Amino acid sequence: MLGVVQFRAELYGEHISKLLALHGGGNREMPLIRGDCVSEPARSALARQKPKVAFPESRTPEAALAGLYLYFGCWEEAHAFTDAAESPENYFWHAIIHRQEPDAANSAYWFRKTGKHPVFAELADEAERHGFDTTRPWNPMTFVEYCSRAAAGSPEAAIARRVQLSEWQLLFDYCARGLNR
Repeated sequence: MLGVVQFRAELYGEHISKLLALHGGGNREMPLIRGDCVSEPARSALARQKPKVAFPESRTPEAALAGLYLYFGCWEEAHAFTDAAESPENYFWHAIIHRQEPDAANSAYWFRKTGKHPVFAELADEAERHGFDTTRPWNPMTFVEYCSRAAAGSPEAAIARRVQLSEWQLLFDYCARGLNR
């Protein structure tokens, strides 16, 4: 039986839940190719956040904040936070950022640095549920290539956006709740 990500913004505290509510509550299908930041109020609020205060139980609070910036499409800030600390989670976010740039070679570099991540198994289940014909174990480069080939407005692009959302939800949860997951 395949799992279904049940993203619940309230798990991350009232402040983060309110931030996510500014645009989709953690269920926003982000574009495959980067665009503009979709919420200036979120960008402004995130700029005032201290990672360890916003995510006190997290093993990688900077990575959780990078994920929030990425969720809102604030690419420059997300990129800066992924550069701020070295961890598999920061590398993973960095790979997603460059996939959206789009720069498949740079994305591949960061996915190699990420290595096999704990969310990959659940991500493979979610991807399959969304109609992405994945291999086991999850190969992030196969997904990078799929996103690169997906034409805007195509059924493949719709699948890729849904998989990307599950990827964001799983990685954000892993980063934000960290020790309590």
